[in-house]
Amino acid sequence: MTSEKSLIVFQDKKIRRLWHDDNWFYSVSDIIGILTDNKDKLAYWRKLKQRETQLVTICHGLKLPAIYGKLNQI
Repeated sequence: MTSEKSLIVFQDKKIRRLWHDDNWFYSVSDIIGILTDNKDKLAYWRKLKQRETQLVTICHGLKLPAIYGKLNQI
C-alpha cells in the first residue's frame, strides 16, 4: 500500500492506519481523540487500559508515523 492511503479523514481529523498482514490496523489513540474530544488522547488510552485489562491482550501496538515523521508504537 502507498503512504497516500495510510491516512483517512473522519470529521476533518486524520486517523493513522497501517497495512499489515493483509489487514488495515487503525490508531486507537487517534480514534479516541475524535470520539472523546479529549486533549490528551494517549493519557485517556492508558487509563482505559488500566480499567479494562483485556484491552492489553487484544490490542497490539504497531509502529505508526507520528506527526513529525518518526515511527512511534501506538
